Formats: sequence, structure tokens, C-alpha cells
Amino acid sequence: MSALLEVRDLARQYPVALADGRRRLLHAVDGVSFSLMGGRTLGIVGESGCGKSTTAKLVLGLLPATRGTIRFEGGPVGAQRDRAWRALRQRMQMVPQDPLAALDRRLPVGDQVVEPLAIHALEVNVEARREKALALFEAVGLRRDLFARYPHELSGGQRQRVVLARALVLNPGLLVCDEPISALDVSVAAQVINLLQDLQARFGTAYLFISHDLKVVRQIADEVAVMYLGRIVEQGPPEALFHAPAHPYTQALVSAVPKALRGTRERIILQGDPPNPVDRPAGCAFHPRCPRAVARCREEQPALRPSADGRLAACHLVPAAPAVAAAA
Repeated sequence: MSALLEVRDLARQYPVALADGRRRLLHAVDGVSFSLMGGRTLGIVGESGCGKSTTAKLVLGLLPATRGTIRFEGGPVGAQRDRAWRALRQRMQMVPQDPLAALDRRLPVGDQVVEPLAIHALEVNVEARREKALALFEAVGLRRDLFARYPHELSGGQRQRVVLARALVLNPGLLVCDEPISALDVSVAAQVINLLQDLQARFGTAYLFISHDLKVVRQIADEVAVMYLGRIVEQGPPEALFHAPAHPYTQALVSAVPKALRGTRERIILQGDPPNPVDRPAGCAFHPRCPRAVARCREEQPALRPSADGRLAACHLVPAAPAVAAAA
């Protein structure tokens, strides 16, 4: 069975001018690869600035890639705003971080759920569009009387449900969720996560779920990719990453969750800040902050490869799978 979404060696660079007049490249995303099957969820986690949101925009064709390929449902994804791109975006939708900023405050929320149907001409009859939008409104747990309300008249949780309904009304195959609960309080965030899981079971939509909250990603994701400075450093099932994280950076992230979830694992305090993406260190980008770094880490960049337990890890200190070790 082929993957719904395939990303290979994806990179995005930005030219920047330094104070001394020199021009350098900022590597926002640098060689990211992953696959996502239909009806499954891939969680992407990492510190702020690691390239999570840039990866999401590249996948949706909102930004042009400097290098690499993206294929969705077997076809290439580009950033050219042509007819093919618009047709593809019908099957790829986004749930943004701030629902109030994503909604037009001048229009009733019901009109904004109906609008995608009119843009893509999926329903000719105006009443049929309205009924389909109302059905999605109820599917995400909103009352019909809220259909005529304006965004400022709704709570944060209700606005997030409106954004979900607007994304799902086109029946997409992929939903990119970029920090969808970061602006919500704990109880409302839990409701939205449960709703996302229920909707996935009902509609079979695949999720690319981006978050810095490992507890949430552990609950919703089938696979987790950990990013650091534009690259994936570890990828595998959430339970494996939580119970026995392999990469030192993943170990530090997991140690930051509440003790009730991390068990007996001691808290790891990383020293220093992430390196400047304009001036990446030689070798492993994590070695300036890694308490276990050796000489090889400072000289040679580790490849993301299968480890002995089957997950992927980009670390010289993690034993490789026997087949990989033999090939090396």
C-alpha cells in the first residue's frame, strides 16, 4: 500500500545579510524525509525554531522548497499558485494555531464554513452548500444557532471547532494541524484532541500534527518525528520514544514532561541555546549541548538510520540495526 504523503530530502533555505555585509544561508529545514499513510497521524515535535511550521508550509505548497520532493496521493506538490495547485489544496487543508486570526471577523462563521464549497464549486445549489456546512458544524460539536454568530462572539474552543469544520467541509485526505491547541486552556484542549480522534475515525483523514507538547503528541500520534535545527533526529512509535528515547535530545525533551508521565527518568537540563541556523556547527548540530558528545560528534554529521530496535535515529552513540552496521 502506497503512502498518502511522501516527503524526501526536503529543504528550505533563506538568504540573510549579516551585520558585516556578508550574505549567508539560513537553513530552516534541511533534509527532512518521512511518509504518512491515509488515516494515520504523524506528530512532529521540537523546540521553537526547529523548522516544524516551515515543514508544514512546504508540505502544503505554501512555500517553495529549495531542495527535495513532496508527493501527495501519488502526484507532486509544488508552490505554483495555478489551477493544479488549487485542486490539490482541496485535498490538503490546514488547522492554524490562532483560530481568531484565521477567521474573518466581518463574516458570520457559518458563511466561512460554506465559502470553501463555493470557491471549489463542489455544490452548485446554495441550499445544498448550507446543509453540508451545517452537517459539519454539528459533527464538530457546534450548535446550529451558532451558525450566524461572528468570531468574536464565540469562545476559543468554539472558534477552533469552526476552523476544523471549515477544513473538513472539503473532505480532505490530509489535515495539517500546526499547534492547534496551544492557545486553548487544558480542558478545552483535551476536548479538541478527543474531537480530532473522533473525526479521524469517522472520515479517515490523515493528520500531520505539529506541537511542542509531547503529552498531546503521545496521545494522538501513531508515529513521532523529533526535529532539531531543521532536521529529524529521531522517529518512531510514541510509546517507544517515551519509554526509551534513543537520541540525547529526545531524552532531554521527554525528561521535561511531568514526572507522572516520564516515570523514574531524571530531569535533563540542556546547557546553552540551540546553535544559530545561519552558522551551523560542524558534525552533529546537537553536540554543543549534548552531555554525551564525543570527538566523532564534533567532526561527522550523523545520518538518520534504523537503530537496533527499529526506530530511526541520527546519533553516533545509538547502535545501528545489524543490516545497516554490516553495510557500513
